Order: sequence, then C-alpha cells, then structure tokens
Amino acid sequence: MKKQFNRMKQLANQTVGRAEKTEVLSDDLLQIERRMELVRVVSHNTHKKMVSCLQGHIGAEAEKRHSVPRLYTGNGQKKLPLTALSQAMVEGGTQLGEDSSIGKMMEVCGEVENRLATELMQHELQMEKEVLDPISQLAEVEIPNILKQRKQLAKLVLDYDSARARWLQATKSIISGTNTQALTAKADLLKEEVDEAMNKVELCKDQLAADMYSFFSKEGDYAHYFITLLEAQADYHRKSLSVLESVLPAIRAQQDSWMEKPAFGTALDDHLKRSGREIAVPMEACVMMLLETGMKEEGLFRIAAGASKLKKLKAALDCSTSQLEEFYSDPHAVAGALKSYLRELPDPLMTSQLYDEWIQASSVSDPDKRLQALWLVCDKLPKNNRNNLRYLVKFLARLAQDSETNKMTPSNMAIVLGPNLLWAKTEGSLAEMAAATSVHVVAIIEPIIQHADWFFPEDVEFNVSGMFVMPPPAASNHSSPPDADCSVERKRSSMLGADADTARKDNSLKLRDGAAAAPTPVPQRNGSGGGGPSGTGSMGPSPHMMRREPLMSLKRPSRASVPELTVDQQLAAADSSSSSSSSCDLDTESTAL
Repeated sequence: MKKQFNRMKQLANQTVGRAEKTEVLSDDLLQIERRMELVRVVSHNTHKKMVSCLQGHIGAEAEKRHSVPRLYTGNGQKKLPLTALSQAMVEGGTQLGEDSSIGKMMEVCGEVENRLATELMQHELQMEKEVLDPISQLAEVEIPNILKQRKQLAKLVLDYDSARARWLQATKSIISGTNTQALTAKADLLKEEVDEAMNKVELCKDQLAADMYSFFSKEGDYAHYFITLLEAQADYHRKSLSVLESVLPAIRAQQDSWMEKPAFGTALDDHLKRSGREIAVPMEACVMMLLETGMKEEGLFRIAAGASKLKKLKAALDCSTSQLEEFYSDPHAVAGALKSYLRELPDPLMTSQLYDEWIQASSVSDPDKRLQALWLVCDKLPKNNRNNLRYLVKFLARLAQDSETNKMTPSNMAIVLGPNLLWAKTEGSLAEMAAATSVHVVAIIEPIIQHADWFFPEDVEFNVSGMFVMPPPAASNHSSPPDADCSVERKRSSMLGADADTARKDNSLKLRDGAAAAPTPVPQRNGSGGGGPSGTGSMGPSPHMMRREPLMSLKRPSRASVPELTVDQQLAAADSSSSSSSSCDLDTESTAL
C-alpha cells in the first residue's frame, strides 16, 4: 500500500513538473513501441474483417461446417451457405422428378455445388490455420504481452524515481539536520531501495528490449501472413475452377440432350440435327395447317395476322407441340409464323453464300438459259437447305393452283416471300437491304415456283413426321375416276389435283405430236433416268405455266461439272451440248405461243 502511495505521489509530481521522469528506453525502442501499437490495432481490425468473410463459423470442425442437417446447429454454429444451397437444389430436383429438365439439372448442379462447398470448407480451414490464427495470436497475445511488459517497466521506473527522490530528500536532511546518525541510517536504507529498484528496472528493460527487437525482426514474417492469404485464395479458386471445368462440358451435353431448344432464330442445321428431322418443325406444321384450311384464303402471306396470336403460335411451335388445333382457324397467323421463321434464320434458306450466284443467274437474258443457271445454283445448296426449299416450293406451287381464289400467283408469292428466303450479308437497315434486293429476288423465286416440278422432280410428302392429318384431295368436276395408281398418287404430299393431271395428259399429247413433226430429245433429269409425265418422277410443269410446255425437254446441266466450272462456263457447256434440241424446242414453243 505504501509503495502504491509513493507511486501516485511521484506520478503527480512528474505530471505537474515538480519531479523529473526517468526515461529508460532508447529512441529506437520508443519508435518500435509506437509501431507495435499501430500493428496491434490494424491486425485486430483485419482479423475481424477476415472472420466476417468466412461463410462457416470460425473454429468449427469440418463436419459441423459441412454436414449438419440444419442451417444452424443447436450450439449456434453455422453451416456453409453453399452446402444449404446444394441440399436445396438436390431436394428440389427430386421433387420435380426426372420428367422435368429443371429437376434433372437441379440435381446435377446441386452435386456440383456440394463439391464447391467441400472446396470452400477446406479453404476456410486452411485460412484459419495459416492466416487467421497467426494474426489473432499477434494482435491478441504477442503484442499485448509486450505492451504489458512496457507497463510493468513504467511502474518499476516510477518506483525507482520515487525511491530516488526520497533518498535525495534524506541526504539533504542529513546536512541540515541535528540527528545525523539516525538520518544517515535512513538514507542508507533508501539507498538500498534505490539500488534494488534500479536492478528491477534494468531486468525488465532488458526483457522488454529483447521482445521489442524480436518483434521488429519478425515483422517480415508477420507480413507473410497476408501473402499466405492470397496464395490460399488462389489455390481455392483454382480448385473450384477445376471442378467447374471438369463438369461443365458434361452438363452442357446433358442439357443439349434434355432440352428442346427453340426453332425460331436457330440455324437450320442445328435445329434439324437436334430434332433428328429433315424438315424444320415450323415449316412442316405451318404447311400442314395451311393445306388443311388455308389454300382458299385470299391474300395468304400478304395480310398480316394479329400480333398476340402470332406470338402464341410461334411459342407453341418452339415447344414442338402437335396440339395446334386452335390455330387452324387463322390461316394468316399460320402464314405469318412461316414467314417469321424464314426471316429469323441466322442464314437465309437459300444461303447468303450463294447470293451473288443467284443474282448472276437471274440476270441471264435468255429464259431457258436463265432457268438452267438457276438450277445450277439450286443444285449447289447444302442438303438440308435444298430439302427444305424443295418442301416449301412444292407447297407454294400447290398454293398457286388456287390463285384464282386466293389471289396468290407465283409472282405475288415471290414478292411477299422472296425477301425472307434470300438476302445479302451487307451493312444497312432491313428496309435498305430489302429495297436493294427485292427485284432480283422476285426474279429468282417466281420461276422456281412456276417450274417447281422441273427444279424438283422428286415427290414430296408434306406430312413428313406423321404428326399431322393430310387433308383430302380437292374435288374437281373434270377429274376422271381414279385408278389404283392415281389413288396412291393423290395420297402423296405432292398432290396437284385432277386439273393438273389433265394438263399433264394434254402436255404428253402435244409432246408426242411435236416428236412426230420434228425430233425432240427425251427430258433429261440429270441422273433421274428420264421418265415422262406418266412416270414416278416429275409431275410436269406447273398448270400456270402451260405456255412453257417445251420446258420438259430442256436439259439440265450435268452435276459433275458444277463444282469445277463457273456459272457462265457451265451455261456455255450446256448450251453447246443441247444446241440442236434447244433450237427445235424453242421453235415448237414459238408455234405454241
């Protein structure tokens, strides 16, 4: 108690300046002391923020971080959010079942999240061991212990100053006092107290200096904790990335196999490959619906449909559903959906790669050579594009048979559909592109529709997938009772009706009469083995182009020469090989006209 009183008295005297204060630390130790205090504050704050970044509870074991069944355990320890997410996704996928693509994907991704949670758990455990614990030890143990020694030294110095002050006072009393012997004994006792206090100060000072210098020398090691933090984070992210990269390709492949992607806006080859079809779903569905209810509709493809109905139909076709009965009553919406599908293809059905060749072929002045040039370009189309173009053109040719009712002649169809079938990959607005190419495109599309059976002599089954009901043949007052072969032919998707059949018979008679007057070559279908109107190949020219009956004898250029020669060279070769027959055919055509 007396020692404590002396300390307080000495401190008060030093505070008011009546007593000197002994400074036992050197300047460098005082500088280390100031830095050490700042390091303690900074380390404490950093440790606190690091702990807040952890998703698990600090100090929790791995099992409690990762495998507890609830978000919080009874003792307040928190489970990793990724683990909770993983469990929720797996449980949700189980509830949705394997029939749901979302359910299957949630289960797969839930397992991946569980693996990521495991990596995160290991990362946080490593962070605690190699970063958080050392920083906490520095801020909460090592530096406070040194500061505690500093306070102890301050107390010892205060005791020393107090003892020294009392000894000096006793020494002065001996000089001026009368009881010299007693005062001298007291002074000797105080001298011993001063010496003892000084020894304690020196011991504490040496220990403190050693700890301070040790701290200063280890400052680089303390700084390495933060490098370890970054290295641990980099290692965690690398492992997490490795997990994701190892599973993402398989997950994407599963998604592609599970998901029916939209047909609108998807490349034709991708859609056909994914759906395992030859004809695009929107094209077949729209054609079958129009064959059922739209062939007599006036202004088909020209009159716009309601936006909401069109949007609904496109969404239904994107789902590849066959339940389309409600749309049969709106042929304009069906025609609009077909136009929209063609327009939204990333590459036009007739391919922008062949755009220049299409334009060059349409610019040939001679009608027959122009058709031959168009056929050459058409023959260069990729298989999927050609099959779908043939399917569409055959339908349009059939639609043109009812042009007196629906007002959609080949020319009108070429005007409204042409810009959706062929366009150039050039810069500019859609309106500018359409204005620049509309005239050329019409000159390309119209003759292809007019001579659909010459360009595509193969029969087309419109109901390719068998998902739709084929409409019955159109009744005609001029049709003769069908025989067995004719009945089978009418069931095919390339059915032209009884009027077209009569036109083909008349055409055959005229060709035979022409052959009697002048030799006319047998029509060449370039590998199809010939075959006249009564054969199983071409159905003959369109009924709307009866004035061009001699077209049946127009030779197609050889396919073998297509990849090696330019269009002009191929035309020249075809013209030289059929000059005699072509001149005879053209004379016959002039006579017919």
